[in-house]
Amino acid sequence: MPRSDRLTSIAKLKISEYDRFIGWFNAKEQDEIGTHWQLWARKEQLPPEGDWRTWLIMAGRGYGKTRAGAEWVRAVAHRDPEARIALVSASLNEARAVMVEGQSGILAISPPTRRPHFEPSLRRLTWPNGAQALLYSAGEPEMLRGPQHSHACRTGAKRSLRQ
Repeated sequence: MPRSDRLTSIAKLKISEYDRFIGWFNAKEQDEIGTHWQLWARKEQLPPEGDWRTWLIMAGRGYGKTRAGAEWVRAVAHRDPEARIALVSASLNEARAVMVEGQSGILAISPPTRRPHFEPSLRRLTWPNGAQALLYSAGEPEMLRGPQHSHACRTGAKRSLRQ
């Protein structure tokens, strides 16, 4: 059975079936299953298929936008050791508190063996394979001049339509 079919099968298990299924694994394996985003995400939280340049999630509070972005960044870093990712938020504090250290941030959703090293003073995350992400403030767009990035993830500044 292809991997995607197995993941779909697991995701469709009823609670009672899942409890029995998960019991087949040791504690380390159970923790690892919890980090497989394709098992737990709603279809709308997964990146679109195909060749695309921009992916916008416009949704309300509690939808899982931060988690979806963190999982996308984690996947990019995992598959491309040369990735240089810009993490842009309304402020550097928000980028750190939400995108990196938050409940749905990159550090929280990463498996311990593949968790990036965070250097707050350098605003840099470095994954074990060498991929990197740098934090930026949307309020200081000139900071983005110079560094080369292969990918970017932007979260939230909340603005009314009149601004």
